[in-house]
Amino acid sequence: MSMAVATKESTREYRAEARFQRVSPQKARLVLELIKGRGVQEALDTTAFAKKRIAPVVHKLLTSAIDNAKYVAGEEGIDLDVDNLYVKLALANDGPRMKRIRPAPMGRAYRYQRRLTHIVLSVAERGTANGLVTKVEDAAPAAATAKKSAGKTAGKTKTAKATKPAAKKAAATKKKSGK
Repeated sequence: MSMAVATKESTREYRAEARFQRVSPQKARLVLELIKGRGVQEALDTTAFAKKRIAPVVHKLLTSAIDNAKYVAGEEGIDLDVDNLYVKLALANDGPRMKRIRPAPMGRAYRYQRRLTHIVLSVAERGTANGLVTKVEDAAPAAATAKKSAGKTAGKTKTAKATKPAAKKAAATKKKSGK
């Protein structure tokens, strides 16, 4: 596992990588999708109890990313709140493939590939909650607009349902008259 630090405008990212893991990227992504965007404590709990073979590796990698964040913040004198960290990036990229041969009937050989994965985790500190809170006055007109649009679509579906049986009746009468 290696450490790298990327800098954004005001948010710092702290990374950890696990390379050449003996699991296919598709299987690793199943665990990574569970933790993407979650807080680090929730992500650690999720990986601790996930029933996948790669979950302990992801758990260890996430712990490494958190430790990297603590170390870099201490070295640079940054005030870091570990409880405010979340999983910003979780990737499972293709690694090299190992080509293998399996014996087959009648002296033949079937080729197969063992896939390897490079897993990248990045944690960052959540921004301030100023943009997350909406005022009650702003939310009320939006709710009224949503109700109006919902009423319009409901009316359209009723008329579409009403015309559909009429078309079926017309088709049935044509069949009877055709006989």
